[in-house]
Amino acid sequence: MKIAIGADHAGYEEKEKLKATLDEMGIQYEDMGTDSPASVDYPDFAKKVGEAVASGEVDQGLLVCGSGTGMAIAANKVPGVRAAVAWNEEIAKLAREHNNANVLSLSARYIEPDENEKIVKAFFTTGFDAGRHERRVEKINEIEKEDLEHK
Repeated sequence: MKIAIGADHAGYEEKEKLKATLDEMGIQYEDMGTDSPASVDYPDFAKKVGEAVASGEVDQGLLVCGSGTGMAIAANKVPGVRAAVAWNEEIAKLAREHNNANVLSLSARYIEPDENEKIVKAFFTTGFDAGRHERRVEKINEIEKEDLEHK
């Protein structure tokens, strides 16, 4: 598995720490930035990661910002992205199993680092549980297609 990772200034240090977790898991990653704790605009990095996921360049994505919310909102603007904010292992697993989320968005300010490590492990080791959930994810895809047709 190969993922794209990205963070803004608030998530930079947590992103750097999580690289060790990804290495431990044997997950290859492409770091899309930022490269320092200097102030940056999170949508730029959410877009880079989202586009890498949507294009198939990578399998999934990982984003980190202050709350996780801004990155998820921005990434979800990229067609084909289903970004989920997860604040514990169970939410991470459900995002994968039920929603087929392909991007995980984490909080650097409100989640303890050891919990973020557990969330990453849960998200990237859980698969989509298709079945009844497949129909629902397809409906999300239909909404996206309709939106693109109206543009």
